[in-house]
Amino acid sequence: MATYEPSDIIYTSEHFILVRQPRPFVSREEGGNMRIYAKREGVQERRDFTPQEAVDFIRLSAAAGEALEKGMNKRGVKVVKINYAELGNWAYKFGHTLVFHEHIFGRVLGAPHQPYPEAVQLPDRASGFYDTFKPLDDDDLRAIKTELEAILAAPKFSDKSRWKLV
Repeated sequence: MATYEPSDIIYTSEHFILVRQPRPFVSREEGGNMRIYAKREGVQERRDFTPQEAVDFIRLSAAAGEALEKGMNKRGVKVVKINYAELGNWAYKFGHTLVFHEHIFGRVLGAPHQPYPEAVQLPDRASGFYDTFKPLDDDDLRAIKTELEAILAAPKFSDKSRWKLV
């Protein structure tokens, strides 16, 4: 399983963990960056999911994206779009085994480094491109958690029988 600081954890579901990206690809003022990791060892990509994990992942991913958008807008960061990206290619550069994770990016119009509607740029970390990018701060995490709890309690997401999570 991937490693992360306990203070970075936003939410845990039965099969996944939502965390802040400590070294973001999208800086907080440009929308922010979170990741979802599989809890189960050996999950390298979504085709490794069990059916139960697949449903849990889609539910959490959709709710987390909505929470990022709403939470950051309440924090004054005008997120207009959420992008989702299953990445992990860089693990191979360092001889590591891929660990499934999905990035969730908030996108802001007119952002100087990661401008929406352009695709998120992902140059090598050694390029220095991300050196000034800031992760979501603790107040952002509180706002996102508050939104996520409300979203998951709403009928669309709370009906676990509808999601076949019972």
